[in-house]
Amino acid sequence: MTKVTHHLRLSQADAHYGGNLVDGARVLALFGDVATELLIIHDGNEGLFRAYQSVDFLHPLHAGDIIDVEGEITRVGTTSRDMTFTCHVTVKARPDVSDSAAEVLEERILAVKATGTCIVPKDKQRKVRP
Repeated sequence: MTKVTHHLRLSQADAHYGGNLVDGARVLALFGDVATELLIIHDGNEGLFRAYQSVDFLHPLHAGDIIDVEGEITRVGTTSRDMTFTCHVTVKARPDVSDSAAEVLEERILAVKATGTCIVPKDKQRKVRP
């Protein structure tokens, strides 16, 4: 199935709580961006995000972390598209060392995972499927 990855650095503007903690809503917005790209690739239309079936916050994110946000279409219905999403930390900010210190992780850390469903109305689908 179709898969998309976005690689980005969380900035100070993303920090919402004490200790430069980034709120989970930021990641959900990024999952929405990935879903939009997946639908454009698959259907030629942005579609609509209908619902999350599950969202698991597994590891905190902080300003200065670099993350990979990934999404994949796992099932295609007549108008529905089921998707899975993950957010992994690849570089961890290290404010304990200095204000600008960071460390490349040997293994990515799974921070958030989710499943969701998007809808592309039949009359908006621009790509012909067999």
